[in-house]
Amino acid sequence: MIRLFIRFVRNLKILPRWVIIFIDVALISFSVLLGYLLRFNFSMDELDKNQFGFGIAIYSFCGLISILLTNSHRGIIRYTGTQDGVRIFYMNALNLSLVGTTNLILSMGHKPNLIPYSVILISWLSSFLLLFYYRLLVKQVFSYYRNSMINQLRVMIFGAGQTGIITRHVLESTPRMKVVGFLEDASDKIGKVIDGITIFDANAIDLGRLLSDYTVDEVIFTATNISLERKNQIVDICVRNQIKVRTVPPVEKWVRGELSINQIKDLNIEELLGRESIKLKNGNIESDLRGKRVLITGAAGSIGSELFRQVTLANPSSIILIDQAESALYELELESRSMDISSRLFWYLADINDADRMRTIFEEHRPSYVFHAAAYKHVPMMESNPSEAIKCNVLGTKTVADLAVEWGVTKFVMVSTDKAVNPTNVMGCAKRIAEIYVQSYNDYLETQGKQRTAFVTTRFGNVLGSNGSVIPLFKKQIQEGGPVTVTHPEITRYFMTIPEACQLVLEAGTMGKGGEIFIFDMGSSVKILDLAEKMIWLSGLEPRKDIDIVFTGLREGEKLYEELLNNQENTISTHHEKIMIARVKKYPYEEINRYVELFNDLLNDKNELKSVALMKELVPEYKSNYSRYEILDK
Repeated sequence: MIRLFIRFVRNLKILPRWVIIFIDVALISFSVLLGYLLRFNFSMDELDKNQFGFGIAIYSFCGLISILLTNSHRGIIRYTGTQDGVRIFYMNALNLSLVGTTNLILSMGHKPNLIPYSVILISWLSSFLLLFYYRLLVKQVFSYYRNSMINQLRVMIFGAGQTGIITRHVLESTPRMKVVGFLEDASDKIGKVIDGITIFDANAIDLGRLLSDYTVDEVIFTATNISLERKNQIVDICVRNQIKVRTVPPVEKWVRGELSINQIKDLNIEELLGRESIKLKNGNIESDLRGKRVLITGAAGSIGSELFRQVTLANPSSIILIDQAESALYELELESRSMDISSRLFWYLADINDADRMRTIFEEHRPSYVFHAAAYKHVPMMESNPSEAIKCNVLGTKTVADLAVEWGVTKFVMVSTDKAVNPTNVMGCAKRIAEIYVQSYNDYLETQGKQRTAFVTTRFGNVLGSNGSVIPLFKKQIQEGGPVTVTHPEITRYFMTIPEACQLVLEAGTMGKGGEIFIFDMGSSVKILDLAEKMIWLSGLEPRKDIDIVFTGLREGEKLYEELLNNQENTISTHHEKIMIARVKKYPYEEINRYVELFNDLLNDKNELKSVALMKELVPEYKSNYSRYEILDK
């Protein structure tokens, strides 16, 4: 019998509207009968005396007219919602008016009321309840048997706040999901129940067993105030128990202010890396840039493009964007058209090594601020092409820095890298030489009494989501079924987000007086092997079973561990506990400029060893690692 009913529910199509009308009218008739029975204490004699049959007919006929006029029968019963309840209420209100009017007309000439008003009121209330609740009952029956035929995913929601409750309703709007509980750290919520769903203690000693006992398939994060460390703890437990983890976007990112099932995304590894973001609250950034002319080199890159987005918020008078990557610059220009920007924008497809082209740009716009983000950054590629690393990272920086002084730029902020510390590769050494050049130039201008341009450097680790980052590579390898390639089982890196990196650059431009190298407290470094394994788990797969991990060996010039300071450097504190100034070895400008001019002479020399040897002479701490240039260190 049960099987027949399940088959009936599965095969049942949407009922014809005339059937819905018939059921609704029948329930209205029953509600009128109930009104008569309650009014006259179930006395049949009294019912006959008050012509209850004629009253039921009039009330039901008015109900039929009301149904047709308000279209209350058009809703699909198995999907009944609030709007259906509103339509039924309007239908009942119209029916009440029609019956009341009919009663008045028929009672003219001092005749008794055809339908007692007490019966009308009882019928009005009971008909609304019957019509609405029978729909909800049918919806619940359909939902129950539909769900019994579908293999549902069992979900726990981390966070029993307003967002968690909304998420629960969104999830249960689809038959594939079933919320079996909430998880909470707040002790005042633990043990309570929301709409029949229990709130469990996320600090339970054995959270893994709790998730296992409830056969949880997914955990969805809705809490926004959870610390990064705490989130990692929960994710690690889920990963060990092969439970998928997803997250709800912040409320301000909901489409039209409403959350949909498609907006609940898999948890990105970027949300778990590094440490708590460093928050900068220097209000001088906006006041310093407002109304100024700002030039950004490397504007189409990961850092340059985010710098552009953040600089626009300060409302400078104009922003000059320079990059030699045509497609990336065009895409940023397209993005800018959808942004609310009051500044004038100037787009230049140009190479920073082209001195004449750059001089023309500086002469035309005379910028007040220069953010120098243009650089080559891929270690293995620069190890194979040292002349290009020198040309862009060293000579390109010199070209832009010299023009900044020539045209009276107020601040020149250079983006550097932690690979410049105790460099083991050409790229890192080239960036260190660029640091030395702008710092020595700043000191030279001060001693000569010509200080108009303040040169400031920012130095930080790997940027999450940047072009060439390890994370996009791992994602691609996982999507293709593996293997995931890691260079060494012990290799570690520091990570930070692109917006955070750009906040540092802007902060340096504001607080820097000239000659500083600003560095971040980057927190703990991340083991790349652990990162790869966690990404595989978060993809719903098991490392070394579903996706293999292969060690390929360190690449040319690659370090096992990154550093933010070399052994001869220490730091000076600033107004922010997480931001420091590196105390570095000073170099005389005349000597550095002579070296840089020598690099210029060696650019077209096919003997790359000469150029690298000169780099090692200028930066004695540069020791090649896993590179053919190690011969120069002997």
